[in-house]
Amino acid sequence: MCAITAGQRGQRVVVIEHANKVGKKILMSGGGRCNFTNTGTTPQNYLSANPHFCKSALARYTPWHFIEMVDRHGIAWHEKELGQLFCDVSSKLIVKMLLDECAAAGVQVETGCSIEQVQHDDSGEYRLHTTHGMFHAPALVIASGGLSIPSMGASGFGYELARQFGHAVLPTRAGLVPLTLSGKHQERLADLSGVALPVTASCAGQDFTNSLLITHRGLSGPSILQISSYWQPGDNLQLDLLPGRDALQSLQQLQLERPAAELKTVLGELLPKRLAQRLCEVWLPHLQPSRPMRQFNLPQLREVAATLEHWPLVASGTEGYRTAEVTLGGVDTDGVSSTTMQSRHVPGLYFIGEVLDVTGWLGGYNFQWAWASGHAAGSVA
Repeated sequence: MCAITAGQRGQRVVVIEHANKVGKKILMSGGGRCNFTNTGTTPQNYLSANPHFCKSALARYTPWHFIEMVDRHGIAWHEKELGQLFCDVSSKLIVKMLLDECAAAGVQVETGCSIEQVQHDDSGEYRLHTTHGMFHAPALVIASGGLSIPSMGASGFGYELARQFGHAVLPTRAGLVPLTLSGKHQERLADLSGVALPVTASCAGQDFTNSLLITHRGLSGPSILQISSYWQPGDNLQLDLLPGRDALQSLQQLQLERPAAELKTVLGELLPKRLAQRLCEVWLPHLQPSRPMRQFNLPQLREVAATLEHWPLVASGTEGYRTAEVTLGGVDTDGVSSTTMQSRHVPGLYFIGEVLDVTGWLGGYNFQWAWASGHAAGSVA
């Protein structure tokens, strides 16, 4: 996006890509359909030590700008849920679109090209020693991403380069990542692997309503991936297993309608049966869930409702960068202009995308930040 924008301004641009082909993360995203933006994008959908930093770039390059390009290339798309836009056919079309735009703007793309050294000389030129020879230019844009999914070629290269030029790098950790359980917490749920249900996951004053998937190592699904960006080891994590419903009211209604039905039977109709059974065995055995509903008094129903609405989970960690969709933290935005993405320390040096301390929610927000920050730098570099 940065190269396209700069190329359209008549700049001579080369993209240096260490992988053997461009856009690997685009190709794998959205199950091969590429969740390329989100129509509901606002600065509130991003985590950063400076929550205001992303505002300018997002305001100047909106999801509608990107949709206009997608439409112009005849790529069919659909909205899945919550403003998330996906290709109808394949994410390959988005990569082809970007490469076609690069070609039209005269951009040169060098794949399989590794950088060995970066120098900045007195004349203001950047000199890049690469496996494809020497490149030099007055502007250098770092768009190398974070540490997520190293099997795709992710590395800390951008952070090393930032430090080389005097930039602070904030601590990084895996984001949008499954959570792991250990000990008794894992034992209680391990054999429920594959069970899925809608939940509201809450942690650190933030909550997300979407599906949860129990795995053999812990928890996954969109609600967990979202909350993982806010969760830190030791944090209190709670799940509402009946999102959007008043659990006590539901139980009282069922008590009236079906007084002879056992509590465990009723719970098995509100939740996946195997999960309901486990709740009865581990969290509610003292209430004798095999009793008929009519035998439960109000305090007991309240206790069941509280378990359903505030089911406590003790996560031990995350699956780490191996499966994380994004990296939290990164190049400190205090050292970068929010309008141009240019370094405040060294002229002609720019940082865009995930390498910066700006991390979006799940659902196309990280791509939109890539497009918007790339456009911001490409407009001036």
